[in-house]
Amino acid sequence: MNVFRLCASVLSADFRYLADQIKQLEDAGVDEIHVDVMDGHFVPNLTMGPFIVSTLKKITHLPLDVHLMVENPDRMIPWYAEAGAHRLSVQIETCPHIHRTIQTIHASGCEAGVVLNPGTPASWLEEVVSHVDLILVMTVNPGFSGQTFLPEVLPKISKVHSMVEHARSKAAIQVDGGIDQNTLPLVYSAGARVIVSATAIFKHPNGISAGVKALRESVS
Repeated sequence: MNVFRLCASVLSADFRYLADQIKQLEDAGVDEIHVDVMDGHFVPNLTMGPFIVSTLKKITHLPLDVHLMVENPDRMIPWYAEAGAHRLSVQIETCPHIHRTIQTIHASGCEAGVVLNPGTPASWLEEVVSHVDLILVMTVNPGFSGQTFLPEVLPKISKVHSMVEHARSKAAIQVDGGIDQNTLPLVYSAGARVIVSATAIFKHPNGISAGVKALRESVS
């Protein structure tokens, strides 16, 4: 039995062979496909419109976990829900009416997640921790794949874990950024149980299956 859910971020995939790589992820036992949506404004990169999600929906049975790193997520929620997202996560820094945004996501038929950047304190979650399905604590500053894990975020993961338990929330704690076989045990110990990884899977020298296996075996 797997002790954590593993999400493969297609930000590091080779899109020339996307269908083949998704099949390899399925065979390796990945739990979800993670899609990083960037608008070139909130973060300095531009990626993945709804057509990527609709394409993935056609080629995999795995849940599609969509992270909206955008300035105006409310406008985009219907696009990605209709495209086939299973979960939509929004940056809490971009949502002045966060309760309404969470309600909109749920009304669209998707699970709702909120995301904290490394510099955003855990206290921002206090009013919504009981209303979301997932809390993503970024372990790099969002925008690019392959960045170095920020160990100073570990105490915040522990703090979020305590907040979730105290509130008796159903929210799972997710991490994303610089996750490999060395850093995964650290975030797991801090309370994360949904793990996003990109480079460690797609760029593993022995292939996707070996990358997934190394991550699974890093936590027994």
